[in-house]
Amino acid sequence: MADRYRLHAVIGRGGMGEVWQAQDEVLGRPVAVKLLLSDLADASAEARFRLEAQTSARLHHPHVVGTLDFGTWEHRCFLVMELVDGGSLSGELNAGGPLTPDRLAQVAEQAAEGLAAAHTQGIVHRDIKPGNLLSDRDGTVRIGDFGIARFLDDPSAGLTTTGQIVGTGLYLAPERAIGTPASPASDLYSLGCVLYQLAVGRPPFESDTATGLLYQHVDSPPVPPHQRGAVLPPAFEAYLLSLLAKRPEERPTARQTADWFRSGAWRGAPEPLPPELPGHAVEPYAAASPARHRAAPQGAPDRAAHPRTSAVDTGWNTTVHRVPARRPGLRTSLRRHSRLVAVLGGAALFVCALLLGMSLFQA
Repeated sequence: MADRYRLHAVIGRGGMGEVWQAQDEVLGRPVAVKLLLSDLADASAEARFRLEAQTSARLHHPHVVGTLDFGTWEHRCFLVMELVDGGSLSGELNAGGPLTPDRLAQVAEQAAEGLAAAHTQGIVHRDIKPGNLLSDRDGTVRIGDFGIARFLDDPSAGLTTTGQIVGTGLYLAPERAIGTPASPASDLYSLGCVLYQLAVGRPPFESDTATGLLYQHVDSPPVPPHQRGAVLPPAFEAYLLSLLAKRPEERPTARQTADWFRSGAWRGAPEPLPPELPGHAVEPYAAASPARHRAAPQGAPDRAAHPRTSAVDTGWNTTVHRVPARRPGLRTSLRRHSRLVAVLGGAALFVCALLLGMSLFQA
């Protein structure tokens, strides 16, 4: 093909084209070649195919499948990409069942890293699903297939020209289900759906009809993974559910998600202790619940958890222990008593002087 690429076997097929395992005979390296299907070779399809090439070519990241070449051959557009020598996470799930928490955390971190790189470039993927997350032989995750990706400033980012929502319904964010243009937060919701499916074995929402599925994304809260048999640390489950928040502003960003999973916080381990202040005993604590990504509000009611301390639930199966203020010592109590006596004595003298002055004035 194009006097350079030798095609060996079809390794994938999508709505717009088929993907071949191939060899770049000029540079002597294996590649993946995506060919536009011949029955779609019209001006509109070629424009979309070219846009996919231009979009993915802007991204150079270890967790994004790189674009190497683009051209036409026998009146068909082709796109040359890095060959990921492995399979998709969809195949990994089908072959081995739900992923372990360690593997799931690796997928979450690396997929979020790839999304963070795309979002920094102003690109929204719009079709995050298990089949578009590829894994090489070492387990490294790469995001592929930017066929329906759009730039954030593209006014057609939410709908196709025929008014249909683009994307895979099982992983569609609520705001997109009602026709709002896609945003980076939409990709994070889709990632949350994927992680849920990889943890449980089934996506968070299922329905016999497309309309019923969209209604569930908009209105129905997801069943916590542990109620469907998943074994995840409480911190992991809480963060996963935060990705599935109905409101886009309540979801973490891709950068926050990648950093959180890299930190190991998903295991629920407490954070390092702050420097100890003289005369104060501070017990281990963890950060606030990840669902809101901010500190717990001041003045929240405490629950009795110890004869001398009170505990605040953080949402990570860990507790924050607050030490109550010390009772005032004897010297402090005497000083306060002396001040009170002085104030009361002064007030009494003032009243007496006032009454004496009034009596003299009347005389």
